[in-house]
Amino acid sequence: MAHLVESMAYVNDTPWHGLGNQLTARQPIEVWAKQAGMDWQIREAPVRYMTESIGSLGAIMSFPENKVLFRSDSNAPLSVVSQRYQVVQPREILEFYRDLTEISGFELETAGILKGGRKIWALAKTGQSAIIKNNDVTNAYVLLATACDGTLATTAQFTSIRVVCNNTLAVALAGGTGAVKVPHNTSFDPQAVKKQLGTSVSNWDAFMYRMKGLSERKVKSNEVTNYLLRVFTDQTKTGPGHTNDRAMSKALTLFDGHGKGAELASSKGTAFGLLQSVTEFVDHERRARSVDHRLESAWFGQGAALKQKALDQALLLID
Repeated sequence: MAHLVESMAYVNDTPWHGLGNQLTARQPIEVWAKQAGMDWQIREAPVRYMTESIGSLGAIMSFPENKVLFRSDSNAPLSVVSQRYQVVQPREILEFYRDLTEISGFELETAGILKGGRKIWALAKTGQSAIIKNNDVTNAYVLLATACDGTLATTAQFTSIRVVCNNTLAVALAGGTGAVKVPHNTSFDPQAVKKQLGTSVSNWDAFMYRMKGLSERKVKSNEVTNYLLRVFTDQTKTGPGHTNDRAMSKALTLFDGHGKGAELASSKGTAFGLLQSVTEFVDHERRARSVDHRLESAWFGQGAALKQKALDQALLLID
């Protein structure tokens, strides 16, 4: 089976997705680039095509409005984009963290490439953490990711990871103020992004305040059912199949004591436990062609959207 993750590296414990090359702590950016498979460049070339005439090849023509992006190490094609597209190199994703790791106490934890280099990311622990009800620890991270296939702007995103179950959840409240997105038709300025993201650091405290609120909100059985229905029902569809009954049933099982950390005081019978049942389902249980397909979905695709929907619906229980 083909894998989306071509290569990646990590420190500390094996990541929840179980992929990558393990490094010792505090390795320099240069080591990360090599071990994470990010020591190559995205190059550009004009789009050309060959015409054909009866019995022979025709002329080589060009299409000046677009360009081809390809890998410097293998010449493998990545995508065809407009001339306005501005490339963000794999090394730039890692360099974003250089001063953060050397001066500000951040620690790179995972980095790598997906889809042969079409998506590139690095994740660093910020050093911030919070405890809910005695022993339920959540750590703060910054995820920086980009794509050269038109599926993702260069995005710096605060992300929370709950230690007991490795559930990941984007830190964003009303207005989506946990992320900075740079479209590829504009230049990526890492210092400007860090400055803008820095103004969102207070979001961590606000986010965890809301998580603690969810942990104190007891839910009744009918509220559990209604919550899961709202999360797993596609409102754009009607008729049979617009509610994912299998997913809803699995999330309910996780909530009812079978999820990691489900029996902790913060989760048992609470709105926080409901939210964690959905994030655990997306990160660990949702059907996927492989573990790395699940990783991509959980961070960047339908899984990430589902977790955001679950967060939005959970917050309605305490608003």
